[in-house]
Amino acid sequence: MPHPDARTPAEGREDATGHIWFTIREAAAFIGGSPQTIYSWERRGHLTNPRHDERGRRIYSQQQIADAHRTTRQNTAAVRRIA
Repeated sequence: MPHPDARTPAEGREDATGHIWFTIREAAAFIGGSPQTIYSWERRGHLTNPRHDERGRRIYSQQQIADAHRTTRQNTAAVRRIA
């Protein structure tokens, strides 16, 4: 799976400052996972402080998604080293 920082945002929305924003479904597609993965990251605190779009849906920046993905990979690697 390509690293999220290396992907081109296919479905996200760009704001006036150049930041790309994703709904949960778009974020899942961006990382090549499922919406349940994004919900899990929210529960675990990897994704915090979402913005809300015009329809009231939670949206996250491309950087937030990439950071959460990186954190998850690091945690997984640490667990594998311990086990």
